[in-house]
Amino acid sequence: MSIRLGKYLVGRGQQPFVIAELSGNHDQSLDKALALVDAAAQSGVQAIKLQTYTADTMTLDVDSGEFFIRDTDNLWQGQTLHQLYAKANTPWEWHAPIFERARQKGLIAFSTPFDATAVEFLETLDVPCYKIASFENNDLPLIRKVAKTGKPIILSTGMASVGELEEAVNCAREAGCKDLILLKCTSAYPAPVHESNLLTLPHMQALFGCAVGLSDHTLGLAVPITAVALGACVIEKHFVLDRNEGGVDAAFSLEPDELRQLVEQAGQAFDALGGICYGGGASEQPSKKYRRSLYIARDIKAGQRLSSEDIKCIRPGLGLAPKHWDRVIGRCVRDDVCKGTPLAWSLLE
Repeated sequence: MSIRLGKYLVGRGQQPFVIAELSGNHDQSLDKALALVDAAAQSGVQAIKLQTYTADTMTLDVDSGEFFIRDTDNLWQGQTLHQLYAKANTPWEWHAPIFERARQKGLIAFSTPFDATAVEFLETLDVPCYKIASFENNDLPLIRKVAKTGKPIILSTGMASVGELEEAVNCAREAGCKDLILLKCTSAYPAPVHESNLLTLPHMQALFGCAVGLSDHTLGLAVPITAVALGACVIEKHFVLDRNEGGVDAAFSLEPDELRQLVEQAGQAFDALGGICYGGGASEQPSKKYRRSLYIARDIKAGQRLSSEDIKCIRPGLGLAPKHWDRVIGRCVRDDVCKGTPLAWSLLE
């Protein structure tokens, strides 16, 4: 079953729907945010996504304890959560011009809300769908608020147990969500390839009876392309104009040329799936004449009985199939036959 997101159908049997996640890579510059939209459109994606929050709707302005990022392996080490979100948020007054630029470029534009006020704000912009982030997939009141809009929900599953996902899915459906897409996600930045666990995709699809995709934080393209082969109909990747210029998520974001390659290769992976096919596709039919078949290996006189020295199983494939070898040995030819003649039943008595 396909889900309509704007002008696109998303689901099994449809080309991969690729989302460019702008996140905070605009560096608090509206001009850069609009340039990101332009570059995303040129790369061939179907959608761009923002994140709608303020530092105060995300956390408390506290600089101690768990509110301070101390983990040395964390990209954002040395900042408080409040400082990080103040730096990374997209000002709400930018949403309308960013969405308008996206529409002008033929893109679907939507966002991830992080609290009820963000949902109410995004409703004024008539977004076609909503995204629930991995860190909010346990926020059932938020999921319920989004589901009540009646719009499709794309929900990332990072860190959630099966039980927690069941709660989230049930919450969304009971509150009115009819169209749900679950995105496999590894909530590490960047995410290790070996922890992608993409075999979860078909399992999750069967378990919850919905379309699935991937929200990817790995480096490179191998993981999302593999995900398409396993049934992912949505691919979300963070996007930056130039990693060397920095950006809060630049370290695990794709540059424009990489994003273009993702779109192209995801499409190729989808096309490669095809269907169940035996006997050769259309492009293989001309090659069939070069398969093995039975040929007359030396000049033979009329009435002569064929021996194993008189015929050979060779290329090309215009003679009888090799499976007839035992049936033709010992048969007599009707007329003189020249070396290189494809063996046919009509030559035999």
